[in-house]
Amino acid sequence: MVTADDVRRLALSLPRSYEALVADRVKFRVGRIVWLSFSRDEKSMGFAFPKEERAALVASEPDKFMLPVQSDMRYNWVRVRLDALDEAEMHELVVEAWAMCVPKRVAEEYFETSGPH
Repeated sequence: MVTADDVRRLALSLPRSYEALVADRVKFRVGRIVWLSFSRDEKSMGFAFPKEERAALVASEPDKFMLPVQSDMRYNWVRVRLDALDEAEMHELVVEAWAMCVPKRVAEEYFETSGPH
């Protein structure tokens, strides 16, 4: 099981990522783009994810993944329960969400220097 602190450590280690507090919720941004956020109780997180793939992701593991709230359905976004993730899966989801939001060159440099992903 991963915690919000585990996610926070990884998110803050990624180039151009920073933490912001918005309406009592922790969010991570690249520039002005929010690419990851925690629920107020930090038991779930929302993250950047392709809209066209999210229904399949949620259907594949409905006890783990959730659709975004109605007001966020227009965004590339999905949610996950943190207690359902292991460390490796969390790492993959967080890094891929971040990579969707940074310039392509920044993501490529990260993947080149961080080894297998």
